[in-house]
Amino acid sequence: MATVISSGKLRGIMKLADASGKFKMMAIDQRGSMVTKLAEVLDIEKSDVEYDDVATIKTLITRLLAPNSTAVLTDPIYGHPYSLTEIPRDVALLLAYEASGYVSEGVGENERLSNPIDNWTIAKAQRAGADAIKLLAYYHPDASVPALKHQQEFVRHVGDECEKQDIPFLLELVSYALEGTTKSVEFAKQKPDLVIRSVEEFIDPSYKVDILKLEFPADLKYTEEYKESSFYAGDSAYNLNEVKEICKKLDEASTLPWVILSAGVDIEEFIENVKLAAEAGASGFLCGRAIWKDAVDFFPDINAVTQFLENEATTNFHNANAAAEAALPWFDHRHFGGAASIQLEHQSENWIQDY
Repeated sequence: MATVISSGKLRGIMKLADASGKFKMMAIDQRGSMVTKLAEVLDIEKSDVEYDDVATIKTLITRLLAPNSTAVLTDPIYGHPYSLTEIPRDVALLLAYEASGYVSEGVGENERLSNPIDNWTIAKAQRAGADAIKLLAYYHPDASVPALKHQQEFVRHVGDECEKQDIPFLLELVSYALEGTTKSVEFAKQKPDLVIRSVEEFIDPSYKVDILKLEFPADLKYTEEYKESSFYAGDSAYNLNEVKEICKKLDEASTLPWVILSAGVDIEEFIENVKLAAEAGASGFLCGRAIWKDAVDFFPDINAVTQFLENEATTNFHNANAAAEAALPWFDHRHFGGAASIQLEHQSENWIQDY
């Protein structure tokens, strides 16, 4: 049976991937976390971090690393205005839709709500040259009804707007702890269930998502076989066979193509994440800090930042790309069933008037 897709969404998805259908995408849309890191590096208050400093570091990262990617995700505040011309013509542009961080007013303790960037719309993003839209939504399937309803309605709104503008919609889902911290063996044990149940919610066609950007569904810092790795946290929640089974269950749950995000882990751990995810059926990655985060430590020494990006960060990117070679081409995901099974929504002599 043919998979029917609109021409705009099809063309956008094709541009996000390489010729073999694998996503090797870079994220440089960090805002709040970038300000926090620069404040730490410069030894100043966050409120004293200059706009130009954030824009400068984003521009450098984009200029030097974008050629390694199939697509670059940036933000419309610090990134797009200065970095657009740094993205090669054959590299796609993703623009973020959500405001940085989250709010928790009006819902239960520790619950998180995502909201749009002020004065930003999907139509504006498309006019700004976006090939696709990315939305980050914090989600805990056991949160209160008001929190769940807000997040679900927000995602549905973005899906509707992307459909109207005929542009691909990438949904990034990030879990969180209702009690305790995400940096614990207790949360590592909860994480597989949270990730998979969140996927099961947002694969519903009413959300109109095209690609899922997902956390690795386990945590290798708490995996037995990585005891000798630098990132091991000193306790185990599962063994490697269990992690592989978790990844397999995630792929079974996702009726949409999915890619792995880095969540700021170190590059060594991220490469392992990509390998395991690709083995299970992921179609690549959308990664930021794991590749380039250490470059920020050298700011404001532009020469030192540049040297790191040209050497270590570029090596990190090449290693991630090599790991993603084992990924499943997006068009071979069961949602599409192979390139030959894809059919344009308007495929007739009267398509112009129907469009």
